[in-house]
Amino acid sequence: MKSLRRLTHGNVWLFGAVFAWSLLFLACASVNRTIVAPAQIAGADFVGSAECATCHSELVSGFKHATHAKLAIKSDKGLDIGCESCHGAGSKHVQAGGGRGVFINNPGKQPDGCFQCHLDKRGEFSLPNAHPVLAGKMSCSDCHDVHSGNAIKGTGADLESQNETCFKCHTQQKGPFVYEHGALREGCVTCHNPHGSVNAKMLVARDANLCLRCHLEAGSPQGAAFQVHGNSNLMRGTCWSAGCHEAPHGSNASNFFRY
Repeated sequence: MKSLRRLTHGNVWLFGAVFAWSLLFLACASVNRTIVAPAQIAGADFVGSAECATCHSELVSGFKHATHAKLAIKSDKGLDIGCESCHGAGSKHVQAGGGRGVFINNPGKQPDGCFQCHLDKRGEFSLPNAHPVLAGKMSCSDCHDVHSGNAIKGTGADLESQNETCFKCHTQQKGPFVYEHGALREGCVTCHNPHGSVNAKMLVARDANLCLRCHLEAGSPQGAAFQVHGNSNLMRGTCWSAGCHEAPHGSNASNFFRY
């Protein structure tokens, strides 16, 4: 009987421990927002997103469905300062009658506002081959719409594809081509890291290793070519610099992607 009581008592403690851990797990899993320190505007106080909406109603109304809305926090006065989490306290901006960049942080023009959270991207932009965001020739908002959706243009319900964002500048790579490279249909980021890379042309891998990420199937023409050229030109260069596949985005002349 005593052993039965000990067993029952132990089961109660085990059940209680499991229940407590379950509550903790659910509590953590239910937290769907990130809390960061808002951008600082000297001498300004928080006014709340409702005040921002008086001038920026379109941005504020769509922002509640954006992933960046998870940054929304409350001020010490209980105000919703979702907008001011990135743009900084807005009282001086409001008193000045608004205006782009007037007493307000504009992450679209000042990438440090984005780097406050995205430190890894700042590191990538510092790599040898990167889009010139740190030089001020581009901004994060050229490729990202932070006020709606998941902040990456060309996804979700967007009419344009994600590639269209790249093609706005890289028009020669858009085509159309008679012979399309399937990798391009998968997306530019299949081969390129748009923020920066140690590799030339912001490629995600070096030399022939990039192509062999896809083209190393046993018995395939590409695999056979690698076996033939493995110790010659291909080992010293790339698939496109060895005189074979000079048009990796697509070709109008050859299905082997030659010009």
